[in-house]
Amino acid sequence: MALVVQDRTFLDVLSAEARKDLFRISVERTFRADEHLLREQDDSSHVLVLLEGWAVVSTATDRSSARLILALRRRGEVVGEMAALGGIARSASVTALGPVRTLVVPGARFRAFAGRDPEVSALLMAQLVSRLRTADEERRTLASLTVIQRVAGRLLELGELQRAASGRAATRDTGGPGDEFPVLAQFAQHDLADAVGATREAVAKSLRLLRAAGVVRTRPRRIELIDHDALRLLAAGGNIGFPAP
Repeated sequence: MALVVQDRTFLDVLSAEARKDLFRISVERTFRADEHLLREQDDSSHVLVLLEGWAVVSTATDRSSARLILALRRRGEVVGEMAALGGIARSASVTALGPVRTLVVPGARFRAFAGRDPEVSALLMAQLVSRLRTADEERRTLASLTVIQRVAGRLLELGELQRAASGRAATRDTGGPGDEFPVLAQFAQHDLADAVGATREAVAKSLRLLRAAGVVRTRPRRIELIDHDALRLLAAGGNIGFPAP
């Protein structure tokens, strides 16, 4: 399971000259937590480059108002480029997961930027292929796993992302001074349901089991990961012997 595709982002691999050009043709804009950066089916064509924060890419499902989280985007990544380059409506919504700071590039300027630099064009094509391949793999994975497997796998992935963002270790072997468990701040249970393609009720049941077994602790918009070994075992299809209700 993977919500983040690349180890190195668009901004990471741009040359200094191309990065300077990108900043020249853009303006900065900030977004509040839960604010839409882009809306599915909108016909706008501007492109956003994340400078700070995380954003969620999601799409509507057949289950009334439910959504499926397709990916997380972080500092340095581009969103909205498919509409700008292809002249098509937005294929997904992008929402701020906490405060987000971005560059906003008008679609025509972004097309010109990509067109005059073969390195940028090649980078965007490689990024698109990687994202499409990851999306296909994600759909196959979600279809073959139980809800609790999906929940455990996604929590591990999100914990690793939190570790990478904060620079802290993802596990605690001895519980020594200064060690901390990863806390998924700003990530609510309904976000987790959207991220694993399951109902909120099914995910709530899985979290109740995980809490009872001492694997996680939860509070509003916070999930604390306690037992990574148990999560890994569950994600792989194993059983940790949940306590009787």
